[in-house]
Amino acid sequence: MTATLAVPVTAGAGVSGGDTEYLVLLEAGANRAQAVAAVEAAGGEVVKENTNLGTLTVRAAETGFTGRVSASSAIEGAARSRPIGQLPRAKRNVVEKENLGAARSIGKKVAKSTGMDPLDSQLWGLRMVRSDLARQVQPGKRAVKVGILDSGIDARNPDIAPNFDWKLSRNFAPDLPEVDGVCEFRGCVDPVGWDDSGHGTHVAGTIAAAANGIGVSGVAPNVTLVEIRGGQDSGYVFLGPVVDALTYAGDVGLDVVNMSFYVDPWLYNCRNNPADSPEAQAEQRATIQVMRRALNYAHDHGVTLVGSLGNNHEDLGKPRTDISSPDFGDVPPYPRPIDNASCLDLPVEGPHVIGVSALGPSAKKADYSNYGLEQIEVSAPGGWFRDYFGTPQYRTNENLILSTYPVNTLQVDGLVDAAGNITEAGVAGGVQKQCPPGVTDYTRCGYYNWLQGTSMASPHATGVAALIVSEYGKKGKGNSFGMNPDKVGKVLMDTAQARACPNPPLQTYTNEGRDPEFDALCEGGRQFNGFYGHGIVDAYAAVTRRN
Repeated sequence: MTATLAVPVTAGAGVSGGDTEYLVLLEAGANRAQAVAAVEAAGGEVVKENTNLGTLTVRAAETGFTGRVSASSAIEGAARSRPIGQLPRAKRNVVEKENLGAARSIGKKVAKSTGMDPLDSQLWGLRMVRSDLARQVQPGKRAVKVGILDSGIDARNPDIAPNFDWKLSRNFAPDLPEVDGVCEFRGCVDPVGWDDSGHGTHVAGTIAAAANGIGVSGVAPNVTLVEIRGGQDSGYVFLGPVVDALTYAGDVGLDVVNMSFYVDPWLYNCRNNPADSPEAQAEQRATIQVMRRALNYAHDHGVTLVGSLGNNHEDLGKPRTDISSPDFGDVPPYPRPIDNASCLDLPVEGPHVIGVSALGPSAKKADYSNYGLEQIEVSAPGGWFRDYFGTPQYRTNENLILSTYPVNTLQVDGLVDAAGNITEAGVAGGVQKQCPPGVTDYTRCGYYNWLQGTSMASPHATGVAALIVSEYGKKGKGNSFGMNPDKVGKVLMDTAQARACPNPPLQTYTNEGRDPEFDALCEGGRQFNGFYGHGIVDAYAAVTRRN
């Protein structure tokens, strides 16, 4: 099926639009002309259409439009797609970069690995999921395509370049100057193969950095990486680009998509939260419905969906009061009691998404990681800076996840200088650099950085899913190759390494410097529990499983 993500639609005369972009959700079977007329009558301007999902992208005023347009019988609802012309609050990433300015050296040399890339000896996550063994059986097939729904991918990195698909890659999230800063490229559209955040490149390297004798290798080092950028440079991830990216993933036949984010501005989208205004309630209901349509569409078109559980150190089945939403717009965050039955953390609580919790190198649940019987499927290495309390490894870079990273981002962060050399701050942060033989242009060298988070756990599971498709997938019509996503998920969960809850099951993190809010109760048995789900993903068991 042909993607229909950017079909311009001419609005009627006298429509002024506005400074906010909305996704308008049509009722099933609604008359399209009636819906467009309702949009125009409500003061909106239709700018594009996604016929596969039944949505219109509309520009309108920041307030009032949702209520007006939703009064039409042709419209199910409307939600902000992305803001235009608004100043943001800072998007926090303190969890992922907790080590900066606080790390100590581990104080020992790490032995070189055999038969793997030079920095792979530092990838404890690769060994925990047994990718080092799995690649001897199945290193991944080029025909398997993994979508990175994130901030972009730096395809200049010599570990990314061999596996990057330039033809299929797309950017669905143009830069917003008020949000992302000064645009680097004409039209504020970063080219594919570019990443100003670093997040997407880090995720991509964990999944499929090439085993090529340079830097690091990924869990599935031979599969194809496809950039489907839906995130902003600033770290925000808005509804419209995410929906476009998921639709595209289904249309072009991607096999697996990694989603290490939640959709801004609401940590939880609630159907009828009494703390929210009527307009905010309507927006969140529409967001839930749009995301359901997009996730169902991708799944029904053969995409295995993998998502991070989140870094809010809470049981997703027993959520705390949300004090961080909305994280964008003129209304500052306010306390929102969360009703678990009617509130969803999206995309991970959406349909068909395999939820992944994060573990430290000791295989303990990382203090920041969300958990809980309701949403978890599997667990994976995500890094934990404060792991191994009482030992020399406590609060060291080596407890995090090392992966590919864009040099331009490291330069902005002061970790690499203008000549491409690692600064003192970069050395302290553990930044590393490797250049292919004969390369003197630093932009063609590989740079590597340490991060932690469920964003780093999800790609380990995504890599294993890609290996499963590689091993058991079948050829389809034309040149297609793939595997039913429900079957992929079953193999992923059936072959995970079962792990029991800690004893006692109430895990406290006071030794690590956390307050009691971080205490986490692990419920369930060895075969399935709230910390590990069905277990720690296991690449070797997955590709050697015999039906």
